[in-house]
Amino acid sequence: MLDFVRRTAADRELVDSLPLDPEGRTWVRLEGPGGSEAWLIGWPPGTGTGWHDHADSQGAFATARGALTENALAVRLPASGWKTLELADGLDRSRRLAEGGGRAFGRHHVHEVLNESPDTHAVSVHAYYPPLPLIRRFSRTGAVLRLEQVERPEDWQ
Repeated sequence: MLDFVRRTAADRELVDSLPLDPEGRTWVRLEGPGGSEAWLIGWPPGTGTGWHDHADSQGAFATARGALTENALAVRLPASGWKTLELADGLDRSRRLAEGGGRAFGRHHVHEVLNESPDTHAVSVHAYYPPLPLIRRFSRTGAVLRLEQVERPEDWQ
């Protein structure tokens, strides 16, 4: 999937075809490889996803334009049965993905993705396999992570 998102992010015609909104993220669903689901996403300046995971899906994403920051937790969280967790020290990871940069991640990966630019849109390509069964959204205050919402595919259509 990482090769797919990098190749797709390098497709200038596709990237330039994405309508960009100055206020909110925009997206177009793409055909992913091998039964995966894929998305081309536009990020206005200062926008982000908030903390979330992708349930049992593994994935990859690559920056096609601009730069994105990924903040992640270096721990596998329990899949269910909790509402609030206190995180241990040393679990935070951060990386900046400039144009052409990408990364893959495994199941239950918890992260947030941000366009920290004050004035430049970013565009990225994301792929998930199996297709996303759900996304769990979290709030975070210091070391405390709280499950806030569970979204299902019908919520994104």
